[in-house]
Amino acid sequence: MDQKPARARIVDAAHDLMLSIGLARTTTKEIARAADCSEAALYKHFSSKEELFVTVLAERLPKLGNLLSGLAAGEGGIEDHLTDIARQAALFYEQTFPMAASLYAEPQLKHRHEQGMRDLGTGPHRPIQQLDAYLRAEQDAGRIRADADTYAAASLLLGACAQRAFAYSTLPGGTPPQPLDEFATAIARTLLAGIS
Repeated sequence: MDQKPARARIVDAAHDLMLSIGLARTTTKEIARAADCSEAALYKHFSSKEELFVTVLAERLPKLGNLLSGLAAGEGGIEDHLTDIARQAALFYEQTFPMAASLYAEPQLKHRHEQGMRDLGTGPHRPIQQLDAYLRAEQDAGRIRADADTYAAASLLLGACAQRAFAYSTLPGGTPPQPLDEFATAIARTLLAGIS
């Protein structure tokens, strides 16, 4: 049986380790071992653990960034777009929360990680900026109220999705009171009622 290419094995191993023990405790040495390759091989594909984390987010988690970057103002229903975004964001944060939560226990590691993310031109602010840009474009097209604060609206929608992941991942059983689709529809509809 053919073994996956080294890069795919590295990303798979990083995803599994980051989900199970958190980003702070996952080392490149452990990732390489789990991927059945050397640490030098890992560094041929990725310059840092932060770059590998960004790759895991982009390639192994629900596609929030792709969804946000593919939105075009004036196409389709805004409520449908916001519902899709809320659904993907809730899934995305549900998986990233266990990965990144461990960073907050180690301030030096958190600072290093944040610097690495800045160096890569990414971070948790990017989805808010992307959704804000889409909402501003819809505002310019006259489909959202002219006085609506699109940045606040983007922050509210994505913040609610992140809070859902945070609130219910810490409870025994961790089951939110609303199923995902019901939550996504309710968040989109409520937000749109305030800005349309």
